[in-house]
Amino acid sequence: MQGGIIQEEAKRESSGKKDSFAKYTVKDSVFTTIFRDKKYLIQLYRALHPEDTETTEDALTDITIRNVLTNGIYNDLGFRVGDKILFLVEQQSSWTMNIIIRALMYLAQVYHDYFEEQDADLYGSKKVHVPEPEIYMIYTGERVSRPETISFSKEFFKGKECSIEVKVKVIYDGKGNDIISQYVAFTKVYNEQVKRYGRSREAVTETIRICKDRNLLREFLESREKEVVSIMMTLFDEERIMRNYVASERREAVRDAVENMLKTGKMSAEEIAGYFTELSVEDVREIEKGLLQTI
Repeated sequence: MQGGIIQEEAKRESSGKKDSFAKYTVKDSVFTTIFRDKKYLIQLYRALHPEDTETTEDALTDITIRNVLTNGIYNDLGFRVGDKILFLVEQQSSWTMNIIIRALMYLAQVYHDYFEEQDADLYGSKKVHVPEPEIYMIYTGERVSRPETISFSKEFFKGKECSIEVKVKVIYDGKGNDIISQYVAFTKVYNEQVKRYGRSREAVTETIRICKDRNLLREFLESREKEVVSIMMTLFDEERIMRNYVASERREAVRDAVENMLKTGKMSAEEIAGYFTELSVEDVREIEKGLLQTI
């Protein structure tokens, strides 16, 4: 059933009748695209560590987990500064304490990869070198009374000391016009345009125009505008496809139920129709007619 819906969408695409909709993951997509470029990654690092004016782009190593398997873990951004500090940065527009659990899983994975890269002997007597972790969540939703830091022990064990601790620093905005403040402002502009135009191409293009006018991520948007529009859009309305899929599954389930009720011979078409708001008596009789033809 799902394949039929997807095939129908594919036919519409191949026939040239394309409906474009802004992705639900617009903010994630732009975030990850910006910081794959070391030109902007170094700006992020300096926003997090303004005291360090000596580190260059060459010292940054991308360690973002990009797992192509659907059941694998992946994160928004990970990078290392030499062998000193390891950064994990997530973008969130909705508040969730589960980010701490995800951060723990990401941290374990990137450390695993690092030790393999270094060919470290974890079973030997010599203590291995471990880059210091710093974990951040850039939160672009409403702050209200959100904390500056969230921790594993406090949120999941009521502050009780436990065998492992993970702390995530929450960033709500940058300072001045740094790359963080520009990104946060970009997400707010996008939210405003979606309220005005819906998840449409116009919302995307207006977001880009306004941000360029306000000098928000301007260099990035000007140099890669077509790519940015592309990553912010999707050919298929995922919500509509899922809605259609769920509705079709529901119809199949209702039909099966009606057939089973008819087979018992204990209920009339009128009585059966009374159980299903989406079916009329005529619908039940049509199903009954089809059922009789198969006998």
